[in-house]
Amino acid sequence: MTLAPAPLGGSRWHTFPEHGTLTARRFATTAEPLLQGVIDAGALGPADLPVLDEQIHATLALGTRETALPLTPGPDSPRATRELAVQARAIGREIAAWSTAALRRLLTDPVPLPAGPLVVRSHCYGHLLTPAAADLLLRHRGGPVTMQLYNEWLHQMVLLRDALLPFTNWQDVPVLIGPTGLRHTEDGRDTFLTELLVRQIRHSGIVAHARRTLTGTAGPAGYGFDHDGGTVLPAVLDSPPATAPRYLLTWRPDPAVRHTATYLPDPADYDAAPRTPSTSCRRTPPPPRPVPSPDASPRDRSTTAYAPPASR
Repeated sequence: MTLAPAPLGGSRWHTFPEHGTLTARRFATTAEPLLQGVIDAGALGPADLPVLDEQIHATLALGTRETALPLTPGPDSPRATRELAVQARAIGREIAAWSTAALRRLLTDPVPLPAGPLVVRSHCYGHLLTPAAADLLLRHRGGPVTMQLYNEWLHQMVLLRDALLPFTNWQDVPVLIGPTGLRHTEDGRDTFLTELLVRQIRHSGIVAHARRTLTGTAGPAGYGFDHDGGTVLPAVLDSPPATAPRYLLTWRPDPAVRHTATYLPDPADYDAAPRTPSTSCRRTPPPPRPVPSPDASPRDRSTTAYAPPASR
């Protein structure tokens, strides 16, 4: 028997299953009741859209005062850092665009909350607000309830962006969703961002973060993994090596995959793998040049003889 989802409202602000997967777009859509709670609690109207729109763009951008990811790579930064920064900008812009469209729709066509106004206790995660958003949500017409609802929604969007950073085809990735959205990814996100921001991130760190996003658990250090319904491997495996990202991964759907397994390098210790000394490598001599036959005609000689080497 299939149980009907509990009605939205009260302490139930989401419809996420305890164990399930959603794409990024679907997750953003199912989190919209939080935005509706913000609008209802703060009595917001269409004139307030620019303030909230500016806030989400500033939070998901790089290089702003309100950014949730203080990553500003330069031309001399490690390639992995530059690739992840490109991902952060692209994913952040797309999620912000979805949020703007959702706000515009909810301000004129509200989502019904049958169980009454939403009640959420959300911790402060340190996301800075623009001065206009702080005035709107805390002082002008808002208050503690409005602020906590918005804080929870904003934090979920940040977690969504950061969870998808390793994937080239991030919109197709089946993200694991828990009973409280993406809060279960917080510890793994902290580990991933610490390595990204403090030191030169390793490929194994990117794979580990991707694995926690899809499976919710850690695993052996490898260069890829299988999970129910697909495989995650480096993007360069099926893309032109000259243009493919070197450190990013690609999710490849495969209905035949039923279990989680890790792809490990053949040698257990890469540094101890046998090597061929460069001094023992010899160039293969070029094949001999064809020599024209003495009895060949002038026409034949002109087609087979080589020009003498240029003097230097």
